[in-house]
Amino acid sequence: MLFQFFSPAKKTNKKQGLETFGGVYTPSTLTILGVIMYLRFGWVVGNAGLMGAILIVILANSITFFTALSVCAIATDRIIRTGGAYYMISRSLGIETGGAVGIPLYFAQALSVALYTIGFAESVVAAFPMLNLNQLYIALVVTIGVGIISITSAKIAIKAQYFIMAAIAVSLLSFYFGYPVEEVNVEMWVTDREPFWAVFAVFFPAVTGIMAGVNMSGDLRDPIRSLPIGTLAAVGTGFLIYITLPIFLAMRANGSTLIAEPLIMQRMALWGPAISVGVWGATLSSAIGSILGAPRILQALARDGILPTWMRFLGQGSGPDDEPKIGTLVTFVIALAAVCIGDLNLIAPILTMFFLTTYLVLNISAGVEGVLNSPSFRPSFRVHWLFSWLGAIGCLGVMFLIDTIATCVAGVVVISIYFWVRQRELSATWGDVRRGVWMAVLRMAILQTDHTNDTKNWRPQFLVLSGAPTKRWPLIQLAQALTYNRGLITVSSVLPVGSRDVARQAILEKRIRDYLQRRGVKALVRLVTAPDPFDGAERLVETYGLGSIVPNTILLGDSQQATHRKRYCQMIANFHKAQRNVIVLRENPDLLYNPWKESKNRRCHIDVWWSGGRQGNGSLMLVLAYLLCSNPQWRKGKIHLKLVVTDESAVKEAQQNLGKLVQDLRIGATSEVILSNGRNFTTILEQSSIGADFVFLGMPSPDKSFVPNYEKLQQWTKALPTIIFVLAAPEFNFHEVLGEN
Repeated sequence: MLFQFFSPAKKTNKKQGLETFGGVYTPSTLTILGVIMYLRFGWVVGNAGLMGAILIVILANSITFFTALSVCAIATDRIIRTGGAYYMISRSLGIETGGAVGIPLYFAQALSVALYTIGFAESVVAAFPMLNLNQLYIALVVTIGVGIISITSAKIAIKAQYFIMAAIAVSLLSFYFGYPVEEVNVEMWVTDREPFWAVFAVFFPAVTGIMAGVNMSGDLRDPIRSLPIGTLAAVGTGFLIYITLPIFLAMRANGSTLIAEPLIMQRMALWGPAISVGVWGATLSSAIGSILGAPRILQALARDGILPTWMRFLGQGSGPDDEPKIGTLVTFVIALAAVCIGDLNLIAPILTMFFLTTYLVLNISAGVEGVLNSPSFRPSFRVHWLFSWLGAIGCLGVMFLIDTIATCVAGVVVISIYFWVRQRELSATWGDVRRGVWMAVLRMAILQTDHTNDTKNWRPQFLVLSGAPTKRWPLIQLAQALTYNRGLITVSSVLPVGSRDVARQAILEKRIRDYLQRRGVKALVRLVTAPDPFDGAERLVETYGLGSIVPNTILLGDSQQATHRKRYCQMIANFHKAQRNVIVLRENPDLLYNPWKESKNRRCHIDVWWSGGRQGNGSLMLVLAYLLCSNPQWRKGKIHLKLVVTDESAVKEAQQNLGKLVQDLRIGATSEVILSNGRNFTTILEQSSIGADFVFLGMPSPDKSFVPNYEKLQQWTKALPTIIFVLAAPEFNFHEVLGEN
């Protein structure tokens, strides 16, 4: 079924709080039946025609209805505490998203108080022109009165709304039993006046009142039951009224009259003054709903730590109902300041955008929960995820139709607050759907990624055999420099058998993750136990990974102890057999030069020693050198591709071949052919690369003489600062990664 409702079990104990009618239905209905109904509905019918107006009502209410369904689904899945929409969003999409929406929503509702009281004052001044009333003073008096009611008690404010609802009901009855004002020629569809979507944009704010009840969630006796029933009942009431009003308006006045007279309903009504009372009641009810809802959002923001520490006092509640009287006072002051400014027409579209942004995110929350269908999401009111996504699309479309610039401004504000909250690294005590989303994406990605090697999208995925990160931090620095947040890094260590139990091993992994995070490194952590560190490393390479997502490059430090050299080289040979690339970082402890710090202040120099072949090590070294220079820290780096020849007659040909290679590769390297002149390679290497930041050298393929060959490499580079030995996987065409033909 698309949606269905299961009644929760009846509770035997009676709790304090507002009922469905007073806490949800009344404020939601009064906010829906607002000033647009009285002052702009005739204009809508006049510009769109009877059928056009009915279509606008259906489209607008459909979006509101879908959003209401999303609200009901979320509200019946968990206990909705103080904060309403903010609470729902933060518990579903995370504290950052909740804060990004909640802070603008609070200010939008706080400033809406002034917007409604100014509207009330304007209508009073227009109704009694002979009294020469001061609009500012009336707005201030009304704002103070609304503030006193809300500060005194939420229950008193709710009771005040009952009288306002009665006034609106009387005004509507007076209108329905009214009469035509002229002979009418009913226009079914109008196309030569205002554009359809412009008329829709004017009307849509009339149906955006469903959050009034949600914002009172913390004051409800049974929010899981009251929110769905009260919200849907309010939406249904608004729809029934809005779908019938165009018929009466179109049959009682012509389109030109409906457009010219904003208060045409007053002329049509059986008792005209009832319409004025309805207008005043609509503005007052909206003001009361806003000043009741805004402080509760502020209270929730403060309690969750979204606001700065010095503002935590705003989270305090008063009395048995935990009313946010401090937050109400702050909201009251903001509203008074806005009233003193006077004209809120410039910011009104942006306020509407913040409300619609809230609806948009609520729909996304319910839609994501519905698609994931996690076991933890078990709402009593079940809604098919398609409705939620339709509501989200509708909200986004309406935002751009109403005001593109205001939509962009609201979007920039929300995104800015999101990153502000995120960089504060707040920790939430609740879970949200983001992990479920990433798990779903991860599953899809793993299943879509096969085991075939792809040279087009190759990049190193590192398994760093660092041991304790503090001891071999340059290994992690090199991995981070080569990936630059575009490849996976796993920091690993082999622990002796019996040194850690499973629980303590998990704690140690978390400590390492926290250490990496504090130093700005995004990496996975994997610890294993083994009787021998070499066996443990081989086992890790053999078993670590998920499906086709396995580390393709092993990064480790140089072998310092001669007694372990043979086993060390055997481990590298096993990595090679397992089709892994091997990178060995060799640093000279006798040299104090640190390329990670010094390179920031000068041009980085990278030497790649070419052996004459494009397969294997040579191409991989160039790929790694290019990745290093692509990192912003090393972007000023220069790659020097060097080749040694022993015969002077071969120099020219070697220069041409090497130059063509560099030109074809397009990696910004410079070629250099060196004539040996009887010097051995050790002397040439030392003389040519003594000032380099990094020196890349290829390792020979592992065979019976691999140990002495490796020791020879160590001997050649003992006087050089930072060496990177490279051994390419045997069956991967790295020259294709470079795009060579």
